[in-house]
Amino acid sequence: MDLIDLGALDACELQTDPFDYIVVPDFLPPENLKRVNADYPAIDTATNHDLRHLAYGPQFAKFISELQTDTFRTHLGKKFGVDLSGCPTTTTVRKFCERTDGHIHTDHKSKVITVLVYFNDQEWNTDGGCLRILRSSSSLEDYTAEVKPLGGRLLAFHRTDWSWHGHKKFVGERRMLQYNFLSRSKLAQLDQKISRVGTHIGKRVLGLR
Repeated sequence: MDLIDLGALDACELQTDPFDYIVVPDFLPPENLKRVNADYPAIDTATNHDLRHLAYGPQFAKFISELQTDTFRTHLGKKFGVDLSGCPTTTTVRKFCERTDGHIHTDHKSKVITVLVYFNDQEWNTDGGCLRILRSSSSLEDYTAEVKPLGGRLLAFHRTDWSWHGHKKFVGERRMLQYNFLSRSKLAQLDQKISRVGTHIGKRVLGLR
């Protein structure tokens, strides 16, 4: 791999409280981060964009291609003790955070592993926008870890019915890519598509988009 550091992924410790997750600070080493960031998609709205609908430069494309390899899939699955072979994937990219983001949730049940990669500056001087690993759905203050969205950092977790997470409100630029490994179940995948469409329509009706 030319851009991502699989050694850093292999070396990181699997955290299990209150659910399985990992944090890899230099998944994208600093120099590689600069190259990828220079080719980051030009996005001007605060929403998750399907990668298929975006234009971006060659270094960002190379980064995506490395995520999509069987090698990355195998290393990630081994870390979590999960067989990811044959799991479909989805990729979304975001550049801006808005006031409605960060609510506590567990991710859709169709997801097996959620991977987040951040592309922000190496300083983040606010607790807004820092993802919190939560013990329950009741409070953002009941957390076991808080992860700053620093550039080059990977955060991944095994989705469960108790994989609660969220962040305090932040409005502004917060670059992030989400790469999901989905259940092999066609029914679960269809349910996710219906849910995503419903959420998008609901936000538009409420004036949140």
